[in-house]
Amino acid sequence: MSDIAVRVEHLSKMYRLGVINSGTLRKDIQTWIALKMGKEDPNSKIGEDKYSGDKDHFWALKDISFDIKKGDRVGVIGKNGAGKSTLLKILSRITAPTEGVVKVKGKIASLLEVGTGFHGELTGRENVYLNGAILGMKKRQITKKMDSIIEFCGIEHHIDTPVKRYSSGMYVRLAFAVAAHLDSDILIADEVLAVGDAEFQKKALGKMEDLSTGEGRTVFFVSHNMGMVRQLCTSGIVLQNGRIISHCNNIYDAITTYAHEDDDKNELDYKELIKQSISSLPIDESAKLLDIKLYQENTEIKTKVSNGIPLDIEIKYKVLKMESGLRAYFDLCDQSGDLIFQSFHDEDNTGIPTMKPGTYISKVKIPKNILGNTTYYLTFGITIFNVRSCVGEGIRIPIVVKNTGNYNLAYSSFANMCRGKLGIALKWETQQQF
Repeated sequence: MSDIAVRVEHLSKMYRLGVINSGTLRKDIQTWIALKMGKEDPNSKIGEDKYSGDKDHFWALKDISFDIKKGDRVGVIGKNGAGKSTLLKILSRITAPTEGVVKVKGKIASLLEVGTGFHGELTGRENVYLNGAILGMKKRQITKKMDSIIEFCGIEHHIDTPVKRYSSGMYVRLAFAVAAHLDSDILIADEVLAVGDAEFQKKALGKMEDLSTGEGRTVFFVSHNMGMVRQLCTSGIVLQNGRIISHCNNIYDAITTYAHEDDDKNELDYKELIKQSISSLPIDESAKLLDIKLYQENTEIKTKVSNGIPLDIEIKYKVLKMESGLRAYFDLCDQSGDLIFQSFHDEDNTGIPTMKPGTYISKVKIPKNILGNTTYYLTFGITIFNVRSCVGEGIRIPIVVKNTGNYNLAYSSFANMCRGKLGIALKWETQQQF
């Protein structure tokens, strides 16, 4: 275990819901002894999966095992209720496991919840000394690092103020600075960093990376922000319903697994979705949206988009009267709804063209390696330039880009970090059918 910082063996954690006993003291003692000895609960039903839970019991973690090497930066990801926070609390020795063993080599500094480990009546400076003492440091060692801590957190004017008067952001700044600068071998950070502003988040991520690469510290980081996870972490653990579904040495593989966790449960029928959406569009005097089709390799897409392959989009619409500035378009947005880029069918025109009445099909191709292996939203519409939309809010459909072996990280990385517009000029073709 010379290069192993954390070893977890068959770890499980059970919580009781609504009750505090089994009905009798004898059964409670039997169950407790059996769990401690690693044996089957004598009061469980025959043939029952002990991890399935019931109305009185909930397994937050279910028989998980893994090794983490020194200096690794591990992203622990998963949906709410997957067991991430429970795992970190056990690693931090805040709560004890129901089953299994956790072996940790070195001191642990944890940043799990705003204000955890701080005494509200003490000043920021006094809390720094308190946290250092808990880690087993001498007062002179803490004093030596005090200036660096104050400078990093940027609250020098409030360091001698009781922390009960701090805002949540000030709490996080000081708590992180203490955890990062005092002597520890393992740093554990939960979603608490989300409370800080963007500038401090960037600063904190840089500090954790420096601690790992420069000082060999091991970092456990939990976040729902895949951009932050991708930026900081080198490996990943994906939790689902208390179990590890993926432990990857490559953080991109872990993020991919997480992004497509529910692919098989949530397959969409694009054709039916588009048909229903078009039928609910408002009536307009100038234009009518008739159909939208998505193709890859000349095959119409039914549920998912494959990465590394161009995506062909076909918009069919009817112009009802002579109209200047009428444009078919699509928006590509990320999972948060932020616009990545927008493209119109008449982008090649220098002026404002006039369209005659008739049925049109406008085609466009999104080149390969533009879409990352994640979920996007496509919104389709028809608008009259600087006047109005002809189709209300248009049609919005999710597109799940699936890893099919064509994923090239050199050109297309996980795209949850996209915030804003991309200057991509796409080639459109428009033909009047009649």
